[in-house]
Amino acid sequence: MLKRVLSAAVMSLLFAGSVYAQPAWTVPDPNTLPDDAFGRTVRYGRDLVLKSSSLIGPDAPDPAMRFSGSGLECQSCHLGGGTQRFALPLAGLWGVFPTYLARENDVQTLEGRINGCMQRSLNGKPLPVDGKEMKSILTYIRFISAGEPVGQSLDGRGTPPLPLPDRAADPVRGKAVFAQICSACHGADGQGLRLTSEEAKDTGRRYRYPPLWGPDSFNDGAGMNRAITMARFVHANMPFGTTFEAPVVSDADAFDVAAFVVSQPRPHQAGLDADFPDRSRKPIDAGFGPFVGPFPATQHRFGPWKPIQAWVKSNNGASGKAD
Repeated sequence: MLKRVLSAAVMSLLFAGSVYAQPAWTVPDPNTLPDDAFGRTVRYGRDLVLKSSSLIGPDAPDPAMRFSGSGLECQSCHLGGGTQRFALPLAGLWGVFPTYLARENDVQTLEGRINGCMQRSLNGKPLPVDGKEMKSILTYIRFISAGEPVGQSLDGRGTPPLPLPDRAADPVRGKAVFAQICSACHGADGQGLRLTSEEAKDTGRRYRYPPLWGPDSFNDGAGMNRAITMARFVHANMPFGTTFEAPVVSDADAFDVAAFVVSQPRPHQAGLDADFPDRSRKPIDAGFGPFVGPFPATQHRFGPWKPIQAWVKSNNGASGKAD
């Protein structure tokens, strides 16, 4: 672990002046809003992000409100209620939607993107587009995006780029990395740390640390079920409390542990063969077919990805991109 910490410190110096040397980022605080219709709507939207499992998930008292099918919260992936930089923030999204999304090969609204998360990352069903919950989430995103220019991505959007390894990611080695670094929070079995019934009642959440696979986690159609996507998230944000300025997990460990996690069983999303109808725009680490190019499914899933990336580019692909 000490070697990882030291190498991370060196890495943060090497990346100074690039993505790791960004100006300060301040996100508006919903608690500063008055107790009026707008303030209440923003705060309810925040609560839906923080307490998804109890408000619109399996623990909602009203069965009609159980849209999410997992024990995760939106902030299980969008850390800090969607306000943490390079932790898949929701802040800043207001100004970039509607936008083209390769998964549908079409222009998608923010409502549609939220419902994509509901169906995949939360393994559930769409929220009514004209309902109170959707309106509140949109209002929350609009509020925390204040000050960001329309049509431009926030400087901390998504996750930081991570150089692709020359070798395939190794899930066997990743299992050891998981046991050493990740199991303390997510459990040796990857099923997370579940709160007691009293704690769940007080917090509105099901887990202190979320499950990474199994029936209560994201399904196989979620973006986090791709090794490159997960490796970037892990490198910039894990263990919990890590920031992108000082990563703790090395590049190699991030790719290997990601390969291990995405190889574990999880719920299935029907119709994945219809995703990315323009195959040249399909992420090179998508582990489900149909694929473009002469590479086996295991190479798409675990790498090495550079040959796939090069093949897509040389065959007039959209970009051969990794995300």
